[in-house]
Amino acid sequence: MIVADFLAASNVLIVAGKGGVGKTTVGASIGLAAARAGLDTLIIELEGRSKLAAPFGVEALDYEEITLAEPPDVPGRLRARQITPDDALVDYLTDTGLGRLAGRFSRTGTVDLITTSAPGIRDLVTIGKIRNLEQSGAADLIIVDAPAAGHAITFLRSPAGLAGSATGGPIRSQAEQALEMLADPSRCQVLLVTLPEETPVTELVETAFTLEDHVDVKLGPVVVNAVWPDINRLEQAGDAGDDGAVGYRLARLERQRAEIDRLARELPVARLHLPFIFSGELNAEDIALLADALESAITELDDPSNGEAS
Repeated sequence: MIVADFLAASNVLIVAGKGGVGKTTVGASIGLAAARAGLDTLIIELEGRSKLAAPFGVEALDYEEITLAEPPDVPGRLRARQITPDDALVDYLTDTGLGRLAGRFSRTGTVDLITTSAPGIRDLVTIGKIRNLEQSGAADLIIVDAPAAGHAITFLRSPAGLAGSATGGPIRSQAEQALEMLADPSRCQVLLVTLPEETPVTELVETAFTLEDHVDVKLGPVVVNAVWPDINRLEQAGDAGDDGAVGYRLARLERQRAEIDRLARELPVARLHLPFIFSGELNAEDIALLADALESAITELDDPSNGEAS
């Protein structure tokens, strides 16, 4: 499969997974791969604590977007910004002609009162802001670094819940428009991330089934992150003389294969494997290596053998 075609299949790609599986790193790697494929790409950080931009030398994101990378010789670029429910609500009020009211809300803290008084409204206005960016053509691809899996389900279910409880008015309209985006695979897909370990695989499968049952959104390929290389590569790295190290790695590889096989049985969708990065804090070079691996994995998705790319 051609990388640009795969990444441009949906306008919005929501990257979600259990905390600690590396979904933010995966999102950054997808963003860089998309930019290198010539797509104008925007990554949106929702939680504000993910350090999404750190590998690119940026300490933190805020509401104003910044450019993280501009690959040479292609028209693509990678931009990033943060969206908070408060800022999304102020934007919504401004766009609907209530700018003066929005300014007063932001000064007095009434925004927080409104978004906490109606369950789901914080998530709805955030999805609404993402939908506005998608509809305005703000980027060829919008990547959303979603909350951890449990909150991600609540986040994605909020439009349906509010559409069902609101009899009319702007809340119902916003909810219906959000549902239209989520239900259209050409506009939105969810990409789930896991580690090749028992608990993350179990939680990913449960999350996938919950999304299928309660959210009308298309699931893209699963990303299996931090896959250890086979023992031959480790031996070449100098571990062959240490029987304890080799034994540990063989046992880990066996568990890894078992969990990947279980994932294939319980959730028969395409998988993209990304390698384990043997370093501490990831930097731009590490993200580039993961983007390389992602591109290779995507090109192998046409292989009909088992739906797996690694």
